[in-house]
Amino acid sequence: MKRIFCCLLLLVLTVPLLASCTMGLRQINELAMVAAVGLDIGDKPGTIQLSAQIIRPADARGQTGAPSGGTGEPIYSISTEGTSIFDAIRNMGQLSSRRVYWAHNFLIVMSEQYARKGIDDMIDFFTRNHELRMNTWVAVSSDKPAEVISTVTGLEVVPGEAVDRLFRDHRIPARAPGTNMRSLEESYLSRSTEPVIARVSLEARGISNKKPGEHGSIKQVELRGAAAFRDNKMVGWLTTNDARGVLFFLEKLNKGLEVISCPDSDTNTITLEFNETKLKVTPSYVQGRPRFDVRLTSSADIVENGCSESTEQLRKAASEGLDQELTTLLKDVIDKAQHKYRSDFLKLGDLFRNKYPVEWKKLGRDWNDAFAEAEITVEVEATVKSGVVKATGKGIK
Repeated sequence: MKRIFCCLLLLVLTVPLLASCTMGLRQINELAMVAAVGLDIGDKPGTIQLSAQIIRPADARGQTGAPSGGTGEPIYSISTEGTSIFDAIRNMGQLSSRRVYWAHNFLIVMSEQYARKGIDDMIDFFTRNHELRMNTWVAVSSDKPAEVISTVTGLEVVPGEAVDRLFRDHRIPARAPGTNMRSLEESYLSRSTEPVIARVSLEARGISNKKPGEHGSIKQVELRGAAAFRDNKMVGWLTTNDARGVLFFLEKLNKGLEVISCPDSDTNTITLEFNETKLKVTPSYVQGRPRFDVRLTSSADIVENGCSESTEQLRKAASEGLDQELTTLLKDVIDKAQHKYRSDFLKLGDLFRNKYPVEWKKLGRDWNDAFAEAEITVEVEATVKSGVVKATGKGIK
């Protein structure tokens, strides 16, 4: 009798556990797995156009021919409109035979028009969505997001995965910041910094294997600069050089290359690979205004030489040239942040707030305006081999 009672008790405890496992079960052939999302202004006033790149599991295995029952295309792209993002997603149910699943999404692309309108609703929705990963990449494009996410690029079968890999290695070419939902939400919620989001664009650079003579016959997705924001609205573009300057501040960029002209020639060049780069920003408070002293130190190697000078002359000229290039790079992006866009997307406000919490209570209410009036000096010290030349940039006011 005791044995029968124990068996019944075990059965009663086991059945709910088995039921709970099957309740959360989702079959892959019942899901529409999203790999990339595009957001744009809808055709109707007050609407949002949402485009989704959906993976075809049967056709995303990289084979040259279509498997049985497949089309051969690795993705399926659809587009819907709604009065909100969630409304557009629900309307997607009229077109998709499977439930939209977001856990494998790599990328969110916004159009320039959408970003200039404001990104509050996008951040709110995608940070509330429990299926979305916070390391999903975010970008802005002057091209149509629907075209960007449906363009098959690179060596990957799924376009969203190809862009994901571009972002993973974005520090190598250093032409755009690596913005994901986590860093975007951080800057969105902060009073001391503004968002800056990578720019993606479609460029005709791919070469068709069938028509190798037609260079640039295939469009490819490129990371190309960034979009600057103020009050969560896009205010303008940053060039690729500006984006490199941003990376020194936001991502502690410590490697890169510069191509400079030879001292005795405007046509010949020398290529320098700099490394061990360190950027230090020292905030201060002088006569009621914030001040920042920016100091960049770096060492560099000559990796390609087209100059005819002797070794010592070349080292000195290369050090001076690298100093000048890096100083100009930093000055230009600081000037755009302060004067053109009046937006502290360089996170200098974080440093000031941490060092001067009392003064921050006064300036923090209108930090972008205080940042625009701040005095910022730039100092660069670069070393090429054994030669050291020091160049100091004047304060930017």
